Formats: sequence, C-alpha cells, structure tokens
Amino acid sequence: MPGENLTQVEAAARAALVSDCSYRVELDLSRPGETFFSRTIVSFAAQEGASTFVDLISPHVYFISLNGAVVDTSAHRDSRIELEGLAEFNELVVEAECAYSHTGEGLHRFVDPADGQAYVYSQFEVADSRRVFAVFEQPDLKASYQFTVISPLGWTVFSNAHTPTAVESRGRGGDALRWEFAPTAKMSSYITAIVGGPFAGATGSLTSADGREIPLGVWARASLREHLDAEEIMDITRAGFAFFEREFDFPYPFDKYDQIFVPEFNAGAMENAGCVTFRDEYVFRSVPTGAQVERRAVTILHELAHMWFGDLVTMKWWNDLWLNESFAEFASTLATAEATRWDEAWTTFAMAEKAWAYSQDQLSSTHPIVAQMNDLEDVEVNFDGITYAKGASVLRQLVAYVGREEFMAGVRAYFKKHQWGNTVLTDLLTELEATSGRDLTEWSKVWLEESGITLLRPEIEVDDAGLVTSAIIRQESFSPGSTLRPHRLVVGGYDVADGELKRTSRIELDVSGEVTEVGELVGKARPALVLVNDEDLAYAKVRLDPASLEVARKHVASLSDSMARALILAGAWDMTRDGEWSARDFLDLSLAALGTETHSSVLAMLLRCVRTALESYVHPSHRAEVEVEVGERLLRLARTAPAGSDAQLQFVSAAARHVASPEQAAAIRALLDGTETLNGLVLDVDRKWGLLIGLAAAGAATEQEIAAFEAEDQTVTGRESAAEARAAFPTAAAKDATFAALADDVSLPNGMIFRLIYGYQRSRDRALLLPGAQQYFGRLLSWWEERGGQVAQTLIPALYPSALVGLEEELGFDAVAQGEAWLEANPQAPAALRRLVSEGLDVAKRARKAQQADLTR
Repeated sequence: MPGENLTQVEAAARAALVSDCSYRVELDLSRPGETFFSRTIVSFAAQEGASTFVDLISPHVYFISLNGAVVDTSAHRDSRIELEGLAEFNELVVEAECAYSHTGEGLHRFVDPADGQAYVYSQFEVADSRRVFAVFEQPDLKASYQFTVISPLGWTVFSNAHTPTAVESRGRGGDALRWEFAPTAKMSSYITAIVGGPFAGATGSLTSADGREIPLGVWARASLREHLDAEEIMDITRAGFAFFEREFDFPYPFDKYDQIFVPEFNAGAMENAGCVTFRDEYVFRSVPTGAQVERRAVTILHELAHMWFGDLVTMKWWNDLWLNESFAEFASTLATAEATRWDEAWTTFAMAEKAWAYSQDQLSSTHPIVAQMNDLEDVEVNFDGITYAKGASVLRQLVAYVGREEFMAGVRAYFKKHQWGNTVLTDLLTELEATSGRDLTEWSKVWLEESGITLLRPEIEVDDAGLVTSAIIRQESFSPGSTLRPHRLVVGGYDVADGELKRTSRIELDVSGEVTEVGELVGKARPALVLVNDEDLAYAKVRLDPASLEVARKHVASLSDSMARALILAGAWDMTRDGEWSARDFLDLSLAALGTETHSSVLAMLLRCVRTALESYVHPSHRAEVEVEVGERLLRLARTAPAGSDAQLQFVSAAARHVASPEQAAAIRALLDGTETLNGLVLDVDRKWGLLIGLAAAGAATEQEIAAFEAEDQTVTGRESAAEARAAFPTAAAKDATFAALADDVSLPNGMIFRLIYGYQRSRDRALLLPGAQQYFGRLLSWWEERGGQVAQTLIPALYPSALVGLEEELGFDAVAQGEAWLEANPQAPAALRRLVSEGLDVAKRARKAQQADLTR
C-alpha cells in the first residue's frame, strides 16, 4: 500500500476515469478533543464498471456507501478507500472521525493561552484536504464544494463562499451553531478552506472592474485584535485589486475576499480562494521594522495574484507548481513597486528572493523550474527558491525579452482561454508567442527546462590614458552541465563625484554565448565602477572586475541608488559564499555599508548575511576574535543610529543577537533594565524578549528571569520566546534537553519546534552541539517515517550538524564525511529525504570552502 503517497501516474489514470465531481461536506467541530466528525457526499461521473480510489486520512471510518450499497469499512486502508464497480454516475457517502493537527497540515487546532479560546484553520496544500474529508486529491479534478460546519457557540466560521448567518443547532459537543455555505465555484481541493473560532476584525468592500461589490474582511484571533491594522491591510488589498484587474483584464473571479491571520502557520500565507490565511506574526504586536511591513505587503499581493494564477487557472499536476508560485512572486513584486508606497520593491526582491534562488540553484539538488514531480513526496520538498524566486526572476527576464505589453497581452489571453481549467507550460507559452511574435521554444528549453546557473564576468582593458580598448562580458557555466543562456540586461557605469558614487552611463544589450562585446564602452574613459546587470533584469551570478571591486569597497556606502547598492553587496556576498573572498573582508565591507544604509529590507538581509558569515564562513581559528569585533561594531551602530529609526530597531536586535563579551552583555543588560536608554527606542514586549534571549545565549540571564517574563506575557508568543531563551542557554543540559525534545516529543506544535530550533542553534561553543550531531544521522529514517512531512522537513535541514565544520580535529566529528557516508549507506531511502540530507551536506561543504578562503586571507 502507498501509505500517504500518490504518484503522478496514479493521478493521471484516475483523471482519465473520473469527471464532473461535486462535494457536500459536513464537519462537526463542536466538541473538544483531538478529533472531529466528517461526512462527505461525492457525486461524480466515471467509466462504467471501472475501479478507482478516493483519498482519506482518518483514524476511524464509520460508514461507506457507493450508489446506495454499503461498502465494508475495510475498503479504507492507509490513505485510500478503494471503489469497485463504478456506475456512469455515482454517489459516494463517507462518514469518518478525522484528527486535528498541530503541525499546520489538514485542520490545525490551536488553543490561545492568552484567553483559553480555541481556533481551527485548514491548510490543504499539497494534499491535506484528505485529512478533513473524502476527496479525489489532485489539482486537475476540480469540483464544486458545499460545506456545512457545526461549530461551538461564539465562533465565526469562514470558507470560500460567503459567510452565512449561523443558526442554533445541536452538535456532538452540545449546543452549537450550524453554518451552511453556498456551493463554491469550480476549484481544486487544495484551495478549499475552513477557518473557525472567535475571530475579531473589520469589514469593508470594493467595487470590482465588472461593477460587483466585493465584501472584504480582515480577521485575527481575539487576543490580537488591538494590534490588527485592518484598514492598512484593506488599503493594500484595494490597490492590488485595481492593479491586477487592470493588468489581467479579468475581473476578480470570486465573490468575497477574507484575509485571516492564524497561529502556528508553516508558511507566509495560503491562497485559499476568497479565504486567504496568513501567519499571524504579520499582526505586529510590537513596533515592526520597515522590512517586516514591506514583506507583509508583498505577501498580501502574492496571495491576491493567486486568485487568478493558481485558483482561476490551475496547474494540471505539480510539475507546473512554478506556474502558480513564480507568477505570483513576480506579479506581487510588480504590484508592490507600481501600486503601493514601496516603490523600491525590486531592490528587496534582489536582496531577498533572488538571493534565495541563487543559493538554491547552487545545491546538488538543483532542478529545472519546470520540474518532474513523480509523487507527492517530491512535491513536498519542492516549495523552494527555484520554484518561487528563480521562476519569478526568469519571468522578469521574459518581460524584458518580449516586452511588457506583449507579455501582459499573452497573460490576458491565457486567463480568458483557460478560466476555471487546468494547464501545462505550453498553454502559457502558446499565448505569449502569439502576442509577442517570438518563438519561445529555445527560450523555454534553456530557462525553464534546464537547471543550473551561469556567471557573468566583465573583462575591461584600458590604455595609458585610461581609455577603454576592450570590454567584454564573459559568460561561464557555473553549475555542471548548465547551458549558456541569453540575457537582456543593463551595464551601468559609475564614477565618484562630490564624494558620491553616481551612475554616469547606461548600456542595455543582449548577452549570449561565451563572449559578448560591450562596444559602447570602447574608446571612452573607463568608469570607476562597471556594474553588469544593473537594474537586476537578468538571472545570473555576477562578478565585479578587480578595479570595480576596489572602488566598491571604498564607496558603496555613498551610492544613492538602493538597487545598485544591493547588487554590489549581493555580489560581494556571493563571492564570499563561493570561497573567492574572505568572510572577514565581507564583514568589513558590510558593516561599513550598514552605517549609511537606508533601505530597511537591504539592512535586514545584510544583517542576516553578517550573521551567516560570522557563524559559518569565518574560520574557527579567527571566530572568537571576530565575534567580539562584530558585536562591538553592532553596538556602536545601535547607539549612533538616528533616534526612533528603523535602523535603530534592527541594530539593537542584531547587537543582542551577537553578544560576545562580558562588556557587550552588560550593555544589553543595561538596555533591558533601563539603566541605559537610547533616544527614540521603544522597548516593547517582543524587543525585550529579543534582548533577554540574547543574554540567555551569552550565559548572562537566569531561569528566574525567563520565568518572570513568561508570567507577564501569557501569550503563545511569550510561551515560545521563553522556550527559545531556555534552549539558547550555553550549557550541555539545555542543549541536550532541547535536542531530545525536538527529536522525540511528538506533541510539540510546529510553532514551538521552530523556536526551539532557533534557540538550540544559538551556540558560540560548538562542542555543546556535538551530542546532538552524534545522534543526527541515526535519527533520519525514523524522523522521516514517524514525524510527518512538515515536521521532518523542518528538523532534517535545521539540525544538520554543519555548525561543527572546521572543528573536525577538535571534536572528532566530520559533518561532511558523515553526510557522505549516510547517503552512500542509504541508497534506498526516499528520494525526498535523500534530497534534504544532500542539501545539508552541500551547506557543510560550502562552509568548509569559505572557511579555507578566510584562513588564507
């Protein structure tokens, strides 16, 4: 039996047999406990006499009938109910007990410690609606769904259709409310939704392009209502509606739009049709940074874009997941830049999303944007930087290649032709070819159907007078076997004037093959800095020539253009990751740049790079000394940042994250106690937790302090922050207890798992992590088999012992050799598990290479 897996071959065979599906689903959520009642009536057409199966993950099935005949419940095994002797038209009835989850899969149940109120929300992507009702769980068997939900008194229940008026009823838990939703439009099962609880929020509306009044709702759990800036969220939503309806020339395809912020969410958000769920960390109970607010705006628009690309038109099978995610990523950044106040959103994209793509694309597990997904296990690990960020980057390159209006005209034709249907890659390319007049066969082959990344390197020669005699861009295949690709890009020339580095020339050209001449530079004075891929239109690794790199080191902080600054810093970071530049040189450059950086997202990403460079790429023989220096410089930045500024917030948090001496601990303690104040700094509850966790990691806080903070902050965030602080203690007892909890405690909810991992990883003394590392490889198979997909995919990458790289002789443990040995010894392990381990091994190998470059600086 397949367990919980489903192959593409099985899905295709079932789609050939089954059609015209509709569902009536009744869920009774009225009683407390870990399970709920589910009743499903599925009507569908089939080939007469055929056999197939319907999907259901349930601890107990009470009743099955097919076309009025009772089916023995033994037909339910693993995740399937076998159906024999189908008629031309069929009605299947399934009654079952289903289980709530605490891992963000299926129907997640959460009890808020702030007030004891219970909440539930569904998360069905990739294949988890089968944890809630019986269903043909594959994206190309679209159907209409009519949900009825029995809820406790005091709840509001949301679904894809309009929220009805509840009527009093009797449920299995006693007095209850009955919510009967209208049938939905035709959709895939993974974007259906059920959300319930005593939610609080605000409502509004907007007028769609076709004149309909679309109700809006913004909701969060009751204990967060005071922090919910619903009007800001609805303003962003209205701007997104207007932008997408205009650009897509297709009115919003559903009847209402609720946005619900839910706890312990695994991702950023989920595009359930008309009922989007978001992680409720986006409800800011403390003063947020500009980067956090911008990220929320992009996420809001990402999910809104999905209403067209993903929900209205859906991929046939998960091979074309990128059609959903890449397009939403591209469209949301475009909308953010052009329809909101975050007009530098492409700079954020370059520093965050694109950096993610470049990193993912250099792993041994790299794959084409259009990836072969043989089964659900393949899909689960494919929500990665290639599917999202590389795909979005390539779409931006495609826009530059065919033209903005031609691209959008093709998209408009695509929506009109395939509305409410399922598609594959060629369906989109056909429309883009028709509107652009370009044959995209070769473009698709090298960009979408082949993996890997290339590197662009400028080579410039000058004469004694400083005039350029030769200028070329050399393209190299960076990944084994990757094809040299065509790029439409900009080359920027920069010179220093009045103490500022300014762009003095712009050349737009096509780069293809191994060598491309930049003739416009020849015969002219060489710019002080030449920036290939200025404006970030192309997808490629980029290097600065030696002269430009030297200018960048001295003057990058004086660049007024945020995109150019981001690209130079990102290029330096890429060189560091590749072992071409010392991590300590990168730290010098980035810490200097931080002092004048004004773009919040660039600040946030640069601070993240500083942390990774310090913790992974600085050679251990230098690390202690460099840790102290970095901590001191971050404290200095915090103390000198403009009062009340975004930079001040970020630098204070970073300084607490990098405490490396008793003097630095005393400074953070003074901020926490109030004996030192920074003008304009608001130390709200989450900022205080950040300081306390930093002190705990430095061994400068006590259990009594943590318990006192936790007692004052009776929220899930307070509980999780206390757990992270305890996990951060630099003691063997704390680290061993944390690893044991992560490895063995199946009751831990996903939100707590994340925070325990964060605390566990905060360890300047890497020897404390050795006992866990020694257990890691022996635990992998049991984690994969017993802990569930989401938890296993969290634990396995996060706990790979790459933190011990460089300490092989000191600790007697080699994370590279151990990873290689495990892969060699386990050739039959599930492919998705082997992929996660190989990616951890890649991270360890990269750290080793970067440390060697730092050692020989």
